Amino acid sequence: MEREQQRRLLLLALALLLYIVFLCQWQRILRFQNESLRVENNILMRWRRRMRASRQTRARRRLILLNREVLIFCRYRRTARRIWILPRAQDWWQHISTTWDDGEWQKHFRMKRDSFSLLCETLRPWLTRKNTKYRAAVPVEARVAICLWRIVTNLEYRSIAQLFGVGLSTCCQITQEVITAINVVMRPKYIKHPSSAEFREIVQGFRDRWRFPQVGGCIDGTHIKIRAPSNNSADYYNRKGDYSIILQGVVDHRLRFWDINVGRPGKLHDARVYALSSLCERGNAGTLFPNRTERFEGVDVPVLLLGDSAYPLSTWLMKPYQEGPGVTPDQLNFNSKLSSCRMAVERAYGRLKGRFRCLLKLNETHITFISQIVSACCVLHNFCEVHNEEYMDREVEEAEGGDEEGQQQGPQQHHHQQHIIRDALCRYFTAL
Repeated sequence: MEREQQRRLLLLALALLLYIVFLCQWQRILRFQNESLRVENNILMRWRRRMRASRQTRARRRLILLNREVLIFCRYRRTARRIWILPRAQDWWQHISTTWDDGEWQKHFRMKRDSFSLLCETLRPWLTRKNTKYRAAVPVEARVAICLWRIVTNLEYRSIAQLFGVGLSTCCQITQEVITAINVVMRPKYIKHPSSAEFREIVQGFRDRWRFPQVGGCIDGTHIKIRAPSNNSADYYNRKGDYSIILQGVVDHRLRFWDINVGRPGKLHDARVYALSSLCERGNAGTLFPNRTERFEGVDVPVLLLGDSAYPLSTWLMKPYQEGPGVTPDQLNFNSKLSSCRMAVERAYGRLKGRFRCLLKLNETHITFISQIVSACCVLHNFCEVHNEEYMDREVEEAEGGDEEGQQQGPQQHHHQQHIIRDALCRYFTAL
């Protein structure tokens, strides 16, 4: 029995010894394999680095050769620049610019071809653009025509862009550039405070045409319909139920503007717009008109502005008597004479809006730029009047006369001189 146990223990020890020997051999085999793999990896990495360096060297050589060929090609063969632009049909503008007569030009651009050419030459230094290697610049004549077509017809930019063969964004940008150029270049020349000699001509012109003495201009305001602004829209909501800004203008006997104030919210009354304007400041300072008086019925009457009943009576701004109980026939006669003469500003507004329908219809331009458009339209109106451009839309001129805000009375200055002047003129008209 004991011998059997010894034999089993011996076999167990032998098996353990064999297992230990096996483990040692296996570890040697694994170490050998790992060492072999490390050597192979090192060899492979060195080979890859050599291949990469070889490829980079070949790539550099090819690039050097290619650059050399390009330089040689560019040196010995110069090609013309190619202009890239999305193809658009420009046949319409090219056709009308060469075939339309003066009648067609005046009908669609509100001026004859000669006046249009003069306008283009005046704005050319501001509107000329150079060709780039990507596209050709739009000519000055086409730029001015695009802007005029926009403000004359109030057509949407997309339709105008298709007519003139330009992109939509280009059409918008051109219109803004031309409007800005008109205000910068032409406004100081065409809308300015008259000189003493010019005031003498204006006063004589009103006397000859309407038999009203000592008139230096007629003042009134008109509303320009706009899209409701995103900020403070209630301030632009006027008494007629539209969103608008106000244009205050003063015109002479030839229906030309010599002072404008544009951009006030449509909710304001004419008297408030006048009080906030530089025109009122100059009147209060005594610098609005030259010191030139004429004696009527024993009273020295200075040069005056004529306004409707919405404006305050002053020594330089004449308004009608308030009609109602107690008004005399002589005062009604004076009101009639003043109203007939003051219609000059109504007619000027009628011509302005008839020429440039963007002022007659709802104008979708952003509130930040609409004042620039209105100002440019006034400049172009004077430009057309100076160059004797015939006005054709008589129905608009007649319809504009009903926009008077005469029901609301402006603040009265509690002095006597302005009433004395008005009474003297009233007696003067009665004695005629």
